Amino acid sequence: MTNIYLAGPFFDDEQIERISRAERALAANPQVDHVFSPRLNEIRDLVEGTPKWSDATFKMDTDEIDRADVVVALADYVDDQVDSGTAFEIGYAFHSGTPVVLLHEKDNKVNLMLSESLHAYLQRAEDLATYDFETLPESHYDGPVF
Repeated sequence: MTNIYLAGPFFDDEQIERISRAERALAANPQVDHVFSPRLNEIRDLVEGTPKWSDATFKMDTDEIDRADVVVALADYVDDQVDSGTAFEIGYAFHSGTPVVLLHEKDNKVNLMLSESLHAYLQRAEDLATYDFETLPESHYDGPVF
């Protein structure tokens, strides 16, 4: 069984819908034992944006990445800029040796730092429901980068 960390922004309705689709698809995958989604685990007993909240959130998220077998990350671009928190989570996972499955549903270029750090590349959230998280088949992004 696989422990997943789901990285992706959830700052507007479109992003929330996209990450919700990924959460549902991962929940449907029989190989997935647990999914940690920061969206569903926000720290509510501290004031958002304060130093205490920032410290607690950073520690919780990096601890969960450390516990994860795989990081699934959403490449959700706004004006050709990927979410900075998601980019950090991808880099942290890559540096830690944790495989990254990149979900890229939008029709745009992928930053080369993301394309070079991924283990597998998917274009539809629904594919997470059937992806083999036990054998982790590799696939790579072969489109234009920037």
